[in-house]
Amino acid sequence: MATGKSGAAAGALPMKTETGIYATMRDGTRIALRIYRPDAEGEFPALFAASPYQYETDDLPHSSLFLWREVGPVAWYVGHGYCYVHADVRGTGNSGGSYGFLDRAEQQDYYELVEWIARQPWCTGKVGGIGQSYYAWSQWYMGIVNPPHLACIAPYDGAVDLYRGVTYHGGIYCEFLPWWYTMVRANNLHRAANAPAGREMLPDHAWEFIRHQTYDDWWRERTPFERLAEIRVPVYSIGHWGKVGLHLSGNIVGYEEVKSPKKLYVTGAKDVFEAHELFDTIAFHEQELKPFYDHYLKGIDTGWERRPNVRLHVRQANRVRESNDWPLKEARSTSWYLHKGPSGSVTSLNDGTLSTAAPKDGAPGDATSSYAYPDPKWKLGVVSVGQFGPDPVARVLTFTTAPLEDDLEISGPIVLQLYGASSATDTDFFVKLADQFPQAREERSAGRQPMAVNVSKGWLRASHREKDAARSTDWRPYYTHGNPQPIEPGRVYRYDIEVNPASYLFQKGHRIRLEIVNGDSPLTDAIFTHQYMYYKVGEDTFHHSRDCPSRLILPVVPKAK
Repeated sequence: MATGKSGAAAGALPMKTETGIYATMRDGTRIALRIYRPDAEGEFPALFAASPYQYETDDLPHSSLFLWREVGPVAWYVGHGYCYVHADVRGTGNSGGSYGFLDRAEQQDYYELVEWIARQPWCTGKVGGIGQSYYAWSQWYMGIVNPPHLACIAPYDGAVDLYRGVTYHGGIYCEFLPWWYTMVRANNLHRAANAPAGREMLPDHAWEFIRHQTYDDWWRERTPFERLAEIRVPVYSIGHWGKVGLHLSGNIVGYEEVKSPKKLYVTGAKDVFEAHELFDTIAFHEQELKPFYDHYLKGIDTGWERRPNVRLHVRQANRVRESNDWPLKEARSTSWYLHKGPSGSVTSLNDGTLSTAAPKDGAPGDATSSYAYPDPKWKLGVVSVGQFGPDPVARVLTFTTAPLEDDLEISGPIVLQLYGASSATDTDFFVKLADQFPQAREERSAGRQPMAVNVSKGWLRASHREKDAARSTDWRPYYTHGNPQPIEPGRVYRYDIEVNPASYLFQKGHRIRLEIVNGDSPLTDAIFTHQYMYYKVGEDTFHHSRDCPSRLILPVVPKAK
């Protein structure tokens, strides 16, 4: 056992670090722990974090370069009277056993580890969960298995459905999780210079991610979603608008499904790096998480219970909307109908329009918009290259509003009802909601595209269109993903496509833009790209007529009078 000390903030409790501590599980597997605790007499509540990232990563500097370091300011918490226990989950780092990727064995370990921590002479018997991403996944399961001495969890940036929310968006395979697992295996095995090799993580779960293409028992075992109602401890769920396609939906759905005392905060972090940097910021913990932990682990009246249940950072408005309801009671579901166009504001395959006016019968050609794929001008995914460089919208379908006459805020869930037909027996829908900025006339005349900011995304594979009626609502279709059914070529179907929730202020003079295509690109979606499969060849037609009124349903918040 190695023991060391490090200081925290001035005037805070000094810290003692214990490495090489092991807790033995029910099957004899030894779980490796690093324990940080105040170097002082007395008992303290404990924060517990667990992942396959190896507790040695705690020694790395606070930097978004090291995305695996997701434990927050450890020494700061110890300085404020907390113990902090960091575990390598079984089969990783210094722990024994085989890695099961959040399987039942790992879930049961969380129960036993919480109870082991609570029994230690330095602990008051109260334990809270802490951490980001995988550390948030582990917290959902800490809550689900309900160890008696678990007092609260605060999943920061944590999915609850690893099939729907991470690996198969709308039933479409995303490349992120296999990439993630390969990186974790490399980090566990590789060592510098001639140091002995690290841990070889077996089995190869990347193959399992690819092999299990539908929501089956393998995914069900590893998906907290169906068991969230079993959580009995208070939950503080923190998500980020910029984490669409990874954790955002999990933090929101987690809040919806948990029945114990709960609060939701969605920050304005716009990407992976901002979310990571925020969790490393002491000021964020001081304002958001320490009051939560102080209340439930120390019994201090921090005013936590008087805080609103829901807080949403409104992007582009630089304010936080507070409510006790989700979805917001004040939000009004407003339909924006797809029309032929043109908007005259963007160069795309069709340059359609969006309007609150429902379609009327017109010329036959006005009732549909079509495109064939793969487009011969696509270069990297669905991105083409023009005279000004890569262009993500020139070869996709767009539907754009007129310039807004006033500011318009949306806050809440979003749905696209799309009437479509395909020449194939299956097809994919990739939906992006964007804020299109005003553009000078001379730039438009020169052929430059207007600046735009992505607001949200949604996906659906046509064969995965079946909804679970019991779990679906008007504002959140819930797909079964258990029994994919081909579509009949040429037949028009109505697809209810979930677009991730958003809170965003479209400013006066800007335009709301909807983009539809059947793929994406590493240039626009980075490590969350969906592989364009060889069999995606055909032509899709979208209907926007009186009988087939395709519409985007947005949660518009009326302007305060």
